[in-house]
Amino acid sequence: MSGTWEPISRRKKEEQLARIPQQWLLPSNFTPTDNVLKIPRECGLLSGEELGITENYDATALGEAIATRKFKCVVVARAFSKRAAIAHQLTNCLTEIFFDDALKRAAELDAHLDAGKPPLSPLHGVPVSLKDTFCVPGYDASVGLAALCFKPSTNPSTLVQVLLNAGAVLYCKTNIPQTLMALDSHNNIFGRTLNPRNRKLTAGGSSGGEGALIAMRGSILGVGTDIGGSIRIPSMCNGLYGIKPSWQRIPYMGQESGKALCVSDLSVFSSAGPMSLSLRDCELFMRTILTQKPWEIDSNVAPGNWNQTDFSSCPDSAFTIGIVHTDGITTPLPPIAALINEVASTLFRKGIKTINLNITSILSKTQPLANAMFAVEGENFTFDLLESHSEPLSPWLRNMKRRPKASLDTLQDLHVRRSALETEFLRVWNGEFSGGRRVDALILPVAPHPVPEIDNWGGVGYTSSWALLDCPAGVIPVRSFGPADLQGEIPDNKPIGGWDKRNRELWTKADRKVYLDTPLCIQVVAPKLQEKRLYRAMEIIERALKAKGTGCKYLVVK
Repeated sequence: MSGTWEPISRRKKEEQLARIPQQWLLPSNFTPTDNVLKIPRECGLLSGEELGITENYDATALGEAIATRKFKCVVVARAFSKRAAIAHQLTNCLTEIFFDDALKRAAELDAHLDAGKPPLSPLHGVPVSLKDTFCVPGYDASVGLAALCFKPSTNPSTLVQVLLNAGAVLYCKTNIPQTLMALDSHNNIFGRTLNPRNRKLTAGGSSGGEGALIAMRGSILGVGTDIGGSIRIPSMCNGLYGIKPSWQRIPYMGQESGKALCVSDLSVFSSAGPMSLSLRDCELFMRTILTQKPWEIDSNVAPGNWNQTDFSSCPDSAFTIGIVHTDGITTPLPPIAALINEVASTLFRKGIKTINLNITSILSKTQPLANAMFAVEGENFTFDLLESHSEPLSPWLRNMKRRPKASLDTLQDLHVRRSALETEFLRVWNGEFSGGRRVDALILPVAPHPVPEIDNWGGVGYTSSWALLDCPAGVIPVRSFGPADLQGEIPDNKPIGGWDKRNRELWTKADRKVYLDTPLCIQVVAPKLQEKRLYRAMEIIERALKAKGTGCKYLVVK
């Protein structure tokens, strides 16, 4: 036994507070409302220039403004550091804070441009936030576990080094759930991250701190990770764009997970990817990282330039989008089902080829298999870490238990089943479920329910399936949940199973008004390692939604 977690938590929180300049603190008697999105603008801590920098640009535009010397890197870094500090005080979204290092880094990047040298990349001087799993030398990657606190990293994660090589300014890391396998970002060390749109609702997990920070515009481009929905779920909860690539596309090496080394190689692969306020920023991230040739320093990354496959000359009408209404395990609630129909109708009216797909014969197998593969190590390594400091389980994980490690025969069986499902799913892309018409991408829910209250997230099958099958998947915010979405009842029939029953309760037993003004988002999926096709499909869908007068509303702070 190495002591208890409580004093470590107090020390970490004191360290956080000490790293925020006194003049950036909200008044001690400040009482936030449920919706805190407006407070950074109204609190008086940000200057007019800082408000303009943090509110009027996405990462693409900000990089261009820095390159043309409209803004100094130092001014930009200070503005986002200050706004991140404010966001943290309102939503508890940060873990490690390194604003001072960011300002020094920004000064070096200014000197580079002042010397007449070209920008290192389109991300030169652009602040980028990171999920706590990423290792930054000199700072912890504790992932909210007492046993890993006050053990600063000595080497950067591969993606951290790539971002630094590209001229990005790293300034903070963001909160995560205990074990990284919960869908509500709470741990005993840093506490709970709150949803800035409504602090009664979940900010999602496991990249929930990223989601809240970006929604507050304390960041405009962040990096999350995703093994079951951990980029896509917080993106939905906070009305953001997010992309989970296939696992070999973006460097993942050198992260801390609080799990045994290489256990993910025996399980479902995790991916790193962007979360942002605009779709083009996701493309900017992917293009910039791949331009750095990360496969030369991370053997797991598949070689390939972002523009190796170009769909820019392919007309929108040439794409075929499959519409998936249900996974056969959890039936979407009325507003989610209506949203999918609404988007499909919009695409059809805009001349985009769509086709309804019933692929429940495959998707009904993916979630049970994903659950089995998540459990191959039995969480024994994590429980050892927790028990070393008497840490209790977070509420969302209250039913988690130690389990025996999977045998070699069991592992072999799981991987054989996954390989068979991957092969079977090729039939979907090749047109066997769509009358011979090849499918470029799929549209389906991110979740079968709207953004729920804290610790009430339902089924994860709509996101974990694509991690299991290693298909790139992204999230597009469509519109806000409105009064008309409160209508609709569930058919009076027997639930499919336990997950379906629990999902129904989010409609039949909840006060539905809590969903008002929350983001309604869709998920888009493309074939394995075809991120460029995914981006093109998302671009086509977003353009159609914009033409209808929906989409992209979360670029403006309300």
